Amino acid sequence: MIAYIFPGQGSQGAGMGRALHERSAIARDVFGVVDEALGFSLTDIMFGDDAAALTPTEIQQPAIFAHSVAAFAALRKRHESGPAMVAGHSLGEYSALLAAGCIDLATAARLVRTRGEMMARAGEQVGGAMAAAIGMERDQVARLVQDASAEGEIVVANYNCPGQIVISGTAEAVAAARRIGRERGARIVPLKVSGAFHSPLMAPVVEQLKPHIAGARIVDATVPLVSNVDATPRTDAEGISCALVAQITGSVLWEDSVRRMIAEGVDTFVELGPGTVLSKMIPRIDDGVTTYSVDDLDRLQAVLDVLG
Repeated sequence: MIAYIFPGQGSQGAGMGRALHERSAIARDVFGVVDEALGFSLTDIMFGDDAAALTPTEIQQPAIFAHSVAAFAALRKRHESGPAMVAGHSLGEYSALLAAGCIDLATAARLVRTRGEMMARAGEQVGGAMAAAIGMERDQVARLVQDASAEGEIVVANYNCPGQIVISGTAEAVAAARRIGRERGARIVPLKVSGAFHSPLMAPVVEQLKPHIAGARIVDATVPLVSNVDATPRTDAEGISCALVAQITGSVLWEDSVRRMIAEGVDTFVELGPGTVLSKMIPRIDDGVTTYSVDDLDRLQAVLDVLG
């Protein structure tokens, strides 16, 4: 059983998607629709050589979405049987939303752009920071967060895989967690982000984004979409929409989501979009499954040679 999975923020890179655009007509169509929907040439930024131009959250999120969906479209055209399930990491859940047939491309592109703008603005207004706790168990990170909470709001933002958990909160609380972690011999690595994503500091985004999600025409999924916020497979439009709203301040339960898909029978994961972040995480969750990544036609063909 195959699952398509989609990367989140941080997977971008200079020239992203350019090879797909050059060699795949259906990918070119995807990029064209995204550019038109956004009202500016996102692809000029994506295909350029300036990696820094992709850093702003309001650019980075739609760029990763566009690349992911273009890779999905190229694969879907040649692998018609498709996936049994889909999931995406944070932002990637919007790519999964499209792959599950829940939303049209132009609407999804505008929604992702709006999400990025709102999250960037919240980061500017409220501040905050994130850091990765490397090599720590869940209970250790929970104690770390509890101890650092004396300095401000702080939570676990992402349960990525064993040994990689992300914390998020006020700059003071995250700094305290890093200090406490060092005292305990832990490695806490700061992340370059524009705000405290997946924490209560993103609460303003919930109220701002909720009407945009409600206004988007989201329909029932053709295959189960596993939601970040509770690792639950869903096909009903209302449940999927509610999970997208909850995701803004909720933790990304990626490890739990992968384990749930495996429990449902998934034994092959195909990551679609820039980078190989998720493909590298999954073996640390369960080394008995197979993973592939597709970001251009060469990798797509390699996957097709195996999947048939």
